[in-house]
Amino acid sequence: MPSKKISTKRNLKLSIAVLSVFIAGGPQAFAQEGAKPPSVVDQALGDAKILLDARLRYSHADFGTFAQNANGVTYRFRAGFETGAVANTKFLIDFDHVRALNDDFNSTLNGNTQFPVVADPNVTELNRLQLTNTSLDSTKITLGRQRIIHDDARFIGNVGWRQNEQTFDALRIENTSIENLKIDISYVDQVNRIFGDDSPQGRFESDSYLINAKYTLPTSSLKASIRGFAYLLDFENANIPAVAARLSTQTYGFAVSLAQGPLFLDGAFANQTPFGSSTLSYDTNYYTASGGFKKNGFILKGGYEVLGGDGAFGFVTPLATAHKFNGFADLFLGTPGVGLEDIYVQAGVTKKNVGPFSLLALNGFYHRFSAEEGDAKFGDEIDFVFVMKTKHSKRLKYLVKYANFQSDEFGQDVERLTVEANFTF
Repeated sequence: MPSKKISTKRNLKLSIAVLSVFIAGGPQAFAQEGAKPPSVVDQALGDAKILLDARLRYSHADFGTFAQNANGVTYRFRAGFETGAVANTKFLIDFDHVRALNDDFNSTLNGNTQFPVVADPNVTELNRLQLTNTSLDSTKITLGRQRIIHDDARFIGNVGWRQNEQTFDALRIENTSIENLKIDISYVDQVNRIFGDDSPQGRFESDSYLINAKYTLPTSSLKASIRGFAYLLDFENANIPAVAARLSTQTYGFAVSLAQGPLFLDGAFANQTPFGSSTLSYDTNYYTASGGFKKNGFILKGGYEVLGGDGAFGFVTPLATAHKFNGFADLFLGTPGVGLEDIYVQAGVTKKNVGPFSLLALNGFYHRFSAEEGDAKFGDEIDFVFVMKTKHSKRLKYLVKYANFQSDEFGQDVERLTVEANFTF
């Protein structure tokens, strides 16, 4: 049976009031010392910084069952600023503006369903609006619309690959009071998804908790860490209530990372059951193990990842940066009911300051996908990603990404190609 909600929806106005106490305490500290406090405006603007980046992207998608290929050209501007600290508090705001230069793709909003999906719809919206306070020792409190990424983004991420990133209306507390231990707790009131304000699936109302703790072992030659996490997700969306309820889950797990010299080893396990508004009943697991060799810019890695399934419901990661895992063709952003097994290999090289280039990086991946429940073989995928920076334009980064999925018993053959230029101020 699904678990009962652990609380009623919290009022974030209370959190704002608490943070205001910290802010109000700043000028008083100056008064107590008998010194005239500097102007609040001077403090805020003195260390302020502009946040500006732009991305121009060409996206090609060839799906076997579509008569027409997708060929989309989109751009994104992200602009904003972050103030300097006033009473140990910074203010940050930025906006996203995404536009298509053609309509030869299905953006999920433009109605062009004769093309494959390239999920970068036209969007102009608030991306982040947050206050960050560090008044308490070894503690950072962030309130407002913000970016949250836990660990490698396997469970909690910003989906930064898409033009419009995922952000969270949340209260987040990060504490490092205990040596070698970081505790990270968030209450999420709303999830602002990549589809934007105009999409029926663009917002999830939320009564969710994200809890993550990482302990780094105090060893010398061996680098080792242990992580524990609990993600209690309860979503509502009046436009797609069944989808929101399906993604309402509670996930508990742990992960271990070890590295010595050029060798590394990682593993994780998690269990998931329904939660909150979900009326489903299932119990499924996630586990992964990977290891390899990394030295002088070279990497060779192999891994095995399983998202379990019981035949009807698969392990889901609704807040993950899912594009980063299980192939760049994006066929397994949602887990099939029979689950997913992914056996993969990565080989790559990264070099800096080679001739006119400040950075050259090439990575290749091979995936073998199959069902976790039953004997179905889904297919194979080959991926490549190339990144380049030149010395004469350090603010520019160029990227080419390619994915080729060959189906056995899952859907269709898929080919994707992305070419983009990124500018950061």
